[in-house]
Amino acid sequence: MTERQPIAVLGGGSFGTAVANLLGENGHAVRQWMRDPEQARAMREQGENPRYLKGIRLHPAVQPVTDLVHTLQGSSLIFVALPSSALRAVLAPHAGVLAGRMLVSLTKGIEAHTFKLMSEILGEIAPQARLGVLSGPNLAREIAEHALTATVVASEDEDLCRQVQAALHGPTFRVYASSDRFGVELGGALKNVYAIMAGLAAAVGMGENTKSMLITRALAEMTRFAVSEGANPMTFLGLAGVGDLIVTCSSPKSRNYQIGQALGQGLTLDEAVTRLGEVAEGVNTLRVLKAKADELQVYMPLVAGLHAILFEGRTLAQVIELLMRAEPKTDVDFISIDGFK
Repeated sequence: MTERQPIAVLGGGSFGTAVANLLGENGHAVRQWMRDPEQARAMREQGENPRYLKGIRLHPAVQPVTDLVHTLQGSSLIFVALPSSALRAVLAPHAGVLAGRMLVSLTKGIEAHTFKLMSEILGEIAPQARLGVLSGPNLAREIAEHALTATVVASEDEDLCRQVQAALHGPTFRVYASSDRFGVELGGALKNVYAIMAGLAAAVGMGENTKSMLITRALAEMTRFAVSEGANPMTFLGLAGVGDLIVTCSSPKSRNYQIGQALGQGLTLDEAVTRLGEVAEGVNTLRVLKAKADELQVYMPLVAGLHAILFEGRTLAQVIELLMRAEPKTDVDFISIDGFK
């Protein structure tokens, strides 16, 4: 990456815009690509992202653009903030351009039908690209408002991690590194499911003890599933695991939490998604995670319960009753206790 070369951010959503602003504030020229010419025009004219990050000034170094080929050709460091459902379709036609470039996924989701994480899709599309992921307790608006925030860049490529740290690290944004790309990315995807349940629980007035129980058992489920797929359980004690889980299950600023709140207020899933007006990856992730957990026979009662509420006509009260009736387990997996194996 040369000093003159702009950094690319693909996607016009709130998180992509927040990261683009960070890069601009750190002295980088940024091309933020989006498919919608009208959105790009509005951002250029209004100096903000009125659709997804209203009220936050767009840094002058950030250029909203719609020419994808030009954007990809002009950058060696590319942050990918596209919705999980669109990533493959957008980038597959440009596989040749991506060879050798650093592609860092910002998207916390799983592709339906393949159960591929975003960096795995990028690796399929561009096997010669250098891959990384960025994940952590990173609410876009708080980043944009310069709240003190930390994140994790994960890659087997140490030089990529260093370059991302150098590009993003600033007075209010700290970037840690990890070599467990799969675990970090899986944590970022899975926690979205539990944020929906947390928002639902809050909307119906469940107590603080209940919220704490849900978050803690969610961490146990996430870790159990991830380890069954080959991730390092210790990754889930860091920012991309428990850190991200806490913020997304506690904050009304979380899109997935907002979906759960709307469901708890009596809206249907379609109505909740329409009211939000932006992709909430947890809904898509729930569908594929439930199927994968069943296939692998991994015990995930919270996932099964939320799936029953959203897609099988169960009520929250019914699901909670079933959860409380379940046979008690050990508190923490991966700790050997004689007689409880």
